Amino acid sequence: MFKSFFPQPKPFFLSALAWTAIVMIGWYAGLGRLGASIGLGITAEGEEPVIGLGHFLTPEFLWFYVYYGIAVALFAAYWHRRAHHPWEMWSILGSALILFVTYFNVQVSVAINNWRRPFFDGVQEALTEGSTVTAADLFGLILIFAQLAFLFIAVIVVFRFYVSHWIFRWRTAMNDYYMARWKQVRHIEGASQRVQEDTMRFAGIMEGLGVSAVDAVMTLIAFLPVLWTLSQYVTELPIVGEIPAPLFTAAIVWSLFGTGMLALAGIRLPGLEFKNQRVEAAYRKELVYGEDRAERAQPPTVRDLFGDVRRNYFRLYLEYMYFNVFRFAYLQADNIFVYILLIPTIVVGASVGFTFGILQQILTAFNQVSNSFQYLVNSWTTIVELLSIYKRLQSFEAAIDDKDLPDIDREWLEIHGAGGGEADVETVGSGV
Repeated sequence: MFKSFFPQPKPFFLSALAWTAIVMIGWYAGLGRLGASIGLGITAEGEEPVIGLGHFLTPEFLWFYVYYGIAVALFAAYWHRRAHHPWEMWSILGSALILFVTYFNVQVSVAINNWRRPFFDGVQEALTEGSTVTAADLFGLILIFAQLAFLFIAVIVVFRFYVSHWIFRWRTAMNDYYMARWKQVRHIEGASQRVQEDTMRFAGIMEGLGVSAVDAVMTLIAFLPVLWTLSQYVTELPIVGEIPAPLFTAAIVWSLFGTGMLALAGIRLPGLEFKNQRVEAAYRKELVYGEDRAERAQPPTVRDLFGDVRRNYFRLYLEYMYFNVFRFAYLQADNIFVYILLIPTIVVGASVGFTFGILQQILTAFNQVSNSFQYLVNSWTTIVELLSIYKRLQSFEAAIDDKDLPDIDREWLEIHGAGGGEADVETVGSGV
């Protein structure tokens, strides 16, 4: 799944995480200010953010583009020398481009959030008696929003097109890897399905799930500092009272609570989804044999195999019902959680300089951070499906590498037996 596309996956991903940490620490430790020596630099402390497209052309951003390019070039050159891989242009440089564009899109959201304060403060002032705000002022701010929105649309459309091609290259690499070893795996249960369907589904899910995961991380990187800054406008929280960086702390605690609760509630789902694919494959294979052999797919056999399908689906439905009770209860509570936090501040808003524009900024930033931390909550059912596909391909690769089958495959062998001729071997799998 991974070594077909990435060079030496385990050390590669570990080195990518380590290099990312080093580059980020270097940026905040002083390298971010190094651009000042060439006319670029960082935004001065206390300086108001640039509203509109100029947000992306500030000295800080221009230096960031250069810094990121240098970091990627060094990482790619290292892996080119260490372990040249036929897909390294797509897997290394292509992945770096995905990270950059995802971060850029998140920064568009940050720019829109910066726009919210002057616009909604203008609306608030326009609704007061004796206001000096004109229609031209508000239309000018709407025009700035339209520019940011069209920039986002242009980038996201091209980006999605590129990511689709990047994912299909990954599927191509997996397909070529498995087909080069077809003689070793052709007798494995559902070998053709694993090469054709499972690689397709794995690639498809990774397209949505992987990009969403990267987007969640980038959103946290961009919006956590924003939420930290906006916490200065919140006087206290209900029940707990005054705490440091209240919005920042509350968002993290609330999101981790929801993620942990939902992960615990759905802990059995991956195994059930995997078994569901097993029983479906066994039923389908018997029907395929019945197309060519009159003695196969007889009513008693079909009834037993479909009975396995029925039992597993009913268990799956029950587990999802239990999981959904917790999932939807948490998501509904999440809709009003931030308002509950802000009630003490809203009540005394005028005395602490709390405006309608600041409220809109806080709501957006809090929801961005909260949704990013809730990535597992919102994507759990898709993650379950991906894990079940991963388990199938993992057992497939165990046969290729002549390794022991995973526990769930050995359990299947113990239940259904390994003897009894051709049908049993083909239904159960290799590794017998």
